Amino acid sequence: MALPVRRFDAIVVGAGGSGMRASLELARADLKVAVLSKVFPTRSHTVAAQGGIAAPLANSTEDNWHWHMYDTVKGSDYLGDQDAIEYMCRRANEVVVELEHMGMPFDRLESGKIYQRPFGGHTQNYGSAKMAMRSCAVADRTGHAMLHTLYQQNVHANTQFFVEWMALDLVRDPQDGAVVGVTALEMETGEIYLLQAKAVVLATGGSGRIFAASTNAFINTGDGLGMAARAGLPLEDMEFYQFHPTGVYGAGVLITEGVRGEGGYLLNKDGERFMERYAPNAKDLASRDVVSRAMTTEIKEGRGCGPDKDHVLLKLDHLGPEVINHRLPGIREISIKFANADPVREPIPVVPTVHYQMGGVPTKYTGQVVVPEGSNMETILPGLYAIGECACVSVHGANRLGTNSLLDLVVFGKAAGEQVIKDLRLAPSPHRALPKDAGELTRSRVARLDSNADGERVVDVLGDLRRAMQAHCGVFRFPDDLQKGVEKVKEIAARSLRTFIKDKSKTFNTARVEALELDNLVETALATIVSAEARKESRGAQARDDFPERDDKNWMKHTLWYREGNRLAYKPVHLKPMTVEAFEPKKRTY
Repeated sequence: MALPVRRFDAIVVGAGGSGMRASLELARADLKVAVLSKVFPTRSHTVAAQGGIAAPLANSTEDNWHWHMYDTVKGSDYLGDQDAIEYMCRRANEVVVELEHMGMPFDRLESGKIYQRPFGGHTQNYGSAKMAMRSCAVADRTGHAMLHTLYQQNVHANTQFFVEWMALDLVRDPQDGAVVGVTALEMETGEIYLLQAKAVVLATGGSGRIFAASTNAFINTGDGLGMAARAGLPLEDMEFYQFHPTGVYGAGVLITEGVRGEGGYLLNKDGERFMERYAPNAKDLASRDVVSRAMTTEIKEGRGCGPDKDHVLLKLDHLGPEVINHRLPGIREISIKFANADPVREPIPVVPTVHYQMGGVPTKYTGQVVVPEGSNMETILPGLYAIGECACVSVHGANRLGTNSLLDLVVFGKAAGEQVIKDLRLAPSPHRALPKDAGELTRSRVARLDSNADGERVVDVLGDLRRAMQAHCGVFRFPDDLQKGVEKVKEIAARSLRTFIKDKSKTFNTARVEALELDNLVETALATIVSAEARKESRGAQARDDFPERDDKNWMKHTLWYREGNRLAYKPVHLKPMTVEAFEPKKRTY
């Protein structure tokens, strides 16, 4: 029986910051747009972003996009593509002012201008000891404000939302590999549809849920990455996972870097402000990978806090109740709820926690997905675009700077929207014919779940996967751990093919959704650990015990992981910016 088909000009998979910024651009151009989201749009994970959105507006300190670009290149440990980084930094002011004009309620300075706070790794004058105030903030709920603003604008522009729909697989034209649509599950009815489109935009967010402790929501299951991998596309730089220095100890809930931007700092059991030893200039506002490694080292060397000496403390009571209640109200609430500590009176117990993936589906800064073909390492794949955390542009390289993620969302969300409009206007054509076997892969995946009466429980496989990743692919990576981890994750991947669900009903069957999400998590975990084991150097978020130094001679290149046979390929980093001189790699110190 053929799947029912629905047709659109463009389909955006995911309704977070980047998905909704892209759909807004498309809807305003009078294109027929469908936005698929597993949850109500304002529940997308962008809602959890706290600290701010980076833009060199220079409202409080001197600033310009050149300095911002330098900080981003340095933060990426020189693995970021410098043309894409220049593009992002140059468009930062424009997109932030645009958000403000849409009604985003930024905090204000006395002068009425947008309030900006300092943030880790953002400096003045090409890495001087003076921090730049670059992060435009809405108290500590910036992502929440941004998501609601974009949702309201989309409603105004008549964007069509498919809420509680899960995209399952890409549909490709066998002739030239172009993407012509997606299959999707309507959770409410359990029906599967074929959604046909001239352009498919992946904006599915991250996949932090491959780890046991994560600041990511339960919906962050790497769906776009799984879809791309199953369609034979490579995933880029998946070994680079950012551990945010301050997740609530024992709960993993995020405590924004904005706390340190406002003047909070970290302490070990001796009450020592230890970051002064690791980063004498930037101290607690060094790059995230630097702070996470310092904290892990303190804990490892026995200077952790608590009865088990397994966390450190984040002190902010010296800021006073007024600053905390005005600038960090959400943090106080989270801390009381999840850490049982009121930051007005006592420090918050924190520990590095998986937060953000720097890797993803390889794209250009226009959002177009690029794949190696023959001698060209970046051939544009017709019909497919990727933006936000699920894409690797790569502006973040081996380590993302705080507050650059919200910027990444709106800059590349808008850029991809503009590119789709250009592509559809340039070649106005009817929809391509769907291949004869369209939706076959999806049907076989769902049929397996429906027919298996016994086998592996989804929850067991998932639990083992998360524990394996946490144990074998952490802040510090050891050669034996990585090798054992690769074998373990391969075993778990084999087990995931034997999963079954007891509940075979159709209506809102969350067990089926979780089983389908597991497929995506397995692809993502394999890509991560296989890429990490192969990269014989330390760079950004990848810190190897056996190769403690960065190796620009052999490893200044992007990893590409392919699903078939866990094959790895590599491609060069774009070291040439668009208009300015290149920033040459040098040792990163803060």
